[in-house]
Amino acid sequence: MLKISVVTAVFNGRETIGQTIESLIAQECVEIEYIVVDGGSTDGTLQILERYRPNIDILISERDNGIYDALNKGLRAATGDVIAFLHSDDLLAERDVLSKIAAAFQESEADAVYADLVYVGRRSIDTVIRYWRAGEFTRLKLALGWMPPHPTLCVRRSLYERTGGFDESFDISADYDLILRLFSLPGVRIIYVPQVMVKMRAGGVSNRSLPALLKKSKEDLRAIRKNRIGGFFTLACKNASKIHQFVVRPA
Repeated sequence: MLKISVVTAVFNGRETIGQTIESLIAQECVEIEYIVVDGGSTDGTLQILERYRPNIDILISERDNGIYDALNKGLRAATGDVIAFLHSDDLLAERDVLSKIAAAFQESEADAVYADLVYVGRRSIDTVIRYWRAGEFTRLKLALGWMPPHPTLCVRRSLYERTGGFDESFDISADYDLILRLFSLPGVRIIYVPQVMVKMRAGGVSNRSLPALLKKSKEDLRAIRKNRIGGFFTLACKNASKIHQFVVRPA
């Protein structure tokens, strides 16, 4: 059976980490290795993690240099065939999400699989604010600012061993840089599963304020140029593509 390593990075996530873990525990018919990387929380997060310790295969708790440093620690610790990320304020949307992801890998021999995502209210996880319907991947779409929802992206560990992890010189856009790097590889096999995989609470670091939005756009442009995908037009398309997410809703 295919084993999926799921990595959660958390720092002072006492309010949401329990729901995150519960959504993972509820997954059916799939072999999971669960890795939690805590950045030295001081708000009671560690006490909650200890409560779920039987469900956590690897727990790392130490100071880190930010989210991407923590995620890279998780990547290095993972032993599964496939690696997924489940952020500490996100939830897996249904009980069969990971089993469907595993089936997609096994049936297609894919290198990477991704799905859809909904942004939900911070207090009401049943209130859909945005629906990110990813759609099928084509290389042309990269130049038009397309990217899959990173929290839904599951990648074979062997591919990360070829390309490396997150570029920690980015503060906000290392996930976009990683996607551009992975999806630009010659011959890479990528499969889209048209199902909402993740419920993501709105109000993350990258869209919390105007300065954060400006910094993200600057870093996105650096990632685009670094990976030779395009330039300002690509960035403009990427930002404009978010508008329809506020209008469209899951079927």
